[in-house]
Amino acid sequence: MRSRTKGKRSSAEARMGHVIVLGNEKGGSGKSTSAMHLIAGLMKAGFKVGCIDLDSRQRSISRYLENRRQLCDRTGLRLSFPRHEVIDPSTLDSREAAQREEEAEFEQALFELRATCDFVVVDCPGSDVFLSRVGHRAADTLITPMNDSFVDFDLLGKVDPDTNEVKGPSIYSEMVWEARKRKAMVEGKSIDWVVMRNRLSHLDAKNKRRVQQVVTNLAGRIGFRLAPGFGERVIFREMFPMGLTLLDIIDDKAGVQLSMSHVAARQEVRDLLTALRLPGVEVGSNDDKDAQAARAV
Repeated sequence: MRSRTKGKRSSAEARMGHVIVLGNEKGGSGKSTSAMHLIAGLMKAGFKVGCIDLDSRQRSISRYLENRRQLCDRTGLRLSFPRHEVIDPSTLDSREAAQREEEAEFEQALFELRATCDFVVVDCPGSDVFLSRVGHRAADTLITPMNDSFVDFDLLGKVDPDTNEVKGPSIYSEMVWEARKRKAMVEGKSIDWVVMRNRLSHLDAKNKRRVQQVVTNLAGRIGFRLAPGFGERVIFREMFPMGLTLLDIIDDKAGVQLSMSHVAARQEVRDLLTALRLPGVEVGSNDDKDAQAARAV
């Protein structure tokens, strides 16, 4: 992957890091895996990256980074790490006081990371909790991974079961709409909302086409962009215990032999980074290791 900075942004605000939020009220959609690969891709491109874990119960992104640290300690492998913060739930009895404390801690962590990093990646809980709503409001780019099914789509929109006609937005889309409205009122800025379809089958299927149709219709109706997601590949899940991403395995010390499946998955990560249109990020084509793996087949 090759990247370069297109130019320095002039204003003080432009110098603050760009906030990328991974959010979906449904668990298991690939938020943390997507977040970790975005972090790795941006670090590999030479950017300073911060990370905030808002899901202190599951701590998926935090566990990913802990596994990564342990791998480095065991093997001597030298990998990059983001600056990382975890926002824990408040223990105050009053709900209003607890929410004020949680929001203040998040805003302080976000401010400090934005001041020192080019990008800040925020991993939200897979449920409708206060910290998740606060995280969504902070987004410059909001990424919503969804599995390629009507079960996952149900949080985005309502569909007529007979005609597949989109009847309207659902609960998560309404929450995002509120976040966008507040962002516009408070900061005068918009949120670029991107939905990525994960775990796509590599085979053509009726369900796949129907989901494509309703997601495309809803995108035009409520204003989000579609981005290519990650295919149904076991290798994305295999990386977690080692804390590795598909962008790390070119290092021989990682002990992972690059296969054509890895090459295809790495290209999916590049395609996602390209589709996000992040400021200053320009993604290149396959690197030499990918080309070597392709020639070996």
